[in-house]
Amino acid sequence: MRYPYFLFLFLFSISTSSLYSQKDTAQVVVPGRINSLEAQKAPYVVLISVDGLRPDYLERFGAKHLLALKKSGVSSRRFLPSYPSITGPNHYAMITGLYPSHSGFVDNHFYDREREDSFAMSKAEKITDGTWLKGLPLWGLAERQGMLSASLFWVASNGTAGGTRPTYYYPYHEEFSAEKRVDIAADWLGLPEEKRPHFISMYFFEVDKAGHLYGTSSKEVREAVLMVDKAVGDLQKRIDSLGLKDLHLILVSDHGMTDVEVDTPLEIPAVLRQEGKVKIYNSQTLLRVMVHNPKDVQPLYRKLKKEKTSHYKVYLASRFPKRLQYRSADDAFDRMGEIFLVPSHPKIFLGPGDKATPGKHGYDPYKVKDMHSVFIAKGPRLKNNKTVRGMKNVDLYPLVAEILGLEMLSPTDGRLRRSKAALR
Repeated sequence: MRYPYFLFLFLFSISTSSLYSQKDTAQVVVPGRINSLEAQKAPYVVLISVDGLRPDYLERFGAKHLLALKKSGVSSRRFLPSYPSITGPNHYAMITGLYPSHSGFVDNHFYDREREDSFAMSKAEKITDGTWLKGLPLWGLAERQGMLSASLFWVASNGTAGGTRPTYYYPYHEEFSAEKRVDIAADWLGLPEEKRPHFISMYFFEVDKAGHLYGTSSKEVREAVLMVDKAVGDLQKRIDSLGLKDLHLILVSDHGMTDVEVDTPLEIPAVLRQEGKVKIYNSQTLLRVMVHNPKDVQPLYRKLKKEKTSHYKVYLASRFPKRLQYRSADDAFDRMGEIFLVPSHPKIFLGPGDKATPGKHGYDPYKVKDMHSVFIAKGPRLKNNKTVRGMKNVDLYPLVAEILGLEMLSPTDGRLRRSKAALR
């Protein structure tokens, strides 16, 4: 078996960051689409996300293919995830160029007051309903300009966000081995020119799952990193054999991972457990409070401030650190809440009946370096042997659009001026 660790991880089908799961494993192909003549001459981009891949994992675990890609291509010294540094919001931030507060994807789970309904990334009927989310994903940007796209498990890629699905996509599941995923991507690139996708996005979940369950220094994380490393190396060989000269391989992660104090978690304050007063959403590294009656916000805030411990901070959402783009003024859909409780790293909040795992993410990436993400890329329009100073993950969107020669069709938070240093 070429990727034995995938089978081991599959036994652990539930994790705090796992995506929604469906039984349908068949590819979906949108009929009637072909590349325009102009698109057939365009470059290619294969965008790979490795969930939970921390930058230091490459050296620590000897990921030889990723290290070689980093050395020969271009990488970012600091690739900052958006806040909160969790899976759903950050995959959507990269693929739309919008901060979570602006796209509406404010958490993996949230409540929408106008709809009087809750969203959960784990619910297929929610994540596939594009009316929940704002923004035009990169696959939609390509398709609207006559360029075919494909996606293998990227968040929201089998939904209607932005109004356009990729031409080729799969419902999300975790049943394909890494080898199978490599085969699928290579097969897409081997299609006839008029049917060949020029933008491919694909996703690996294994590193994140291992980090949650076993901690960042575990042999399970090492095995997961090396499994993905081998898959990327195999994909590079397959790409080389196809002879596609204008192909760009971009590898990113959505966030990092850190070890947390599972034995001494913080209790959710008793005042927040009062029936009918508030809704609380606890990702363990951020506790958001939605207050039903606006008149209760200030009294509740003062009480929480008075009773808090030194292990966490209490904020009014209107006064949250501006750098995080997660203030009330940023909340385009009124989904974030009025009060935030933020544990100090490595503390977490744990509610009654909740389970804690050794690894976690979601902290402020400006304060907790373990949250930093990976950006490594190689291709003819990118610099070689270069490390750029840094960028935000929303800056990936205009960078990919520039490589593919696509016109930006809607405003984004991403800025090419921050990511263009990667270009030749």
